[in-house]
Amino acid sequence: MKKLLYSFLILSSATLFAQKKLAVANNTIGTEDLFKSKGSLMQVVRTYSNSASLPANLKKYSSVFTNGITEYKFTKGSGLLDVITLAVLNEQNGIPSNNPVFIDDHEFADSSTKIYSGMVAKTEIKNNNGKSAFYIYTTK
Repeated sequence: MKKLLYSFLILSSATLFAQKKLAVANNTIGTEDLFKSKGSLMQVVRTYSNSASLPANLKKYSSVFTNGITEYKFTKGSGLLDVITLAVLNEQNGIPSNNPVFIDDHEFADSSTKIYSGMVAKTEIKNNNGKSAFYIYTTK
């Protein structure tokens, strides 16, 4: 029984750490790794430790980022990364534009949410409560 429990804990930990931590820059979702890879072009504005501490411009993400989020800003220009809305991703994949999209198993119900396309490592379409849903993963 102990071996089974340890195996489960190791697998759960590996899955959790395999996901990249999501972050925000210019009201657009990305990953901390993506922003850090831009070096001096990105700067951490603030790290919020829970959803209650989010400022007004990030409150729309409070149901997704219950454990907080890091906000970045561009130090030079904002057109450095390609941006796409979740609605456009849905449409490109034959899904109604207003269906929710899942990013690393976090549900984004607002399809007007923008993401940086550089964060997408893998995608798939799954059934979610009888509707097709687009799933985005930040790791392969």
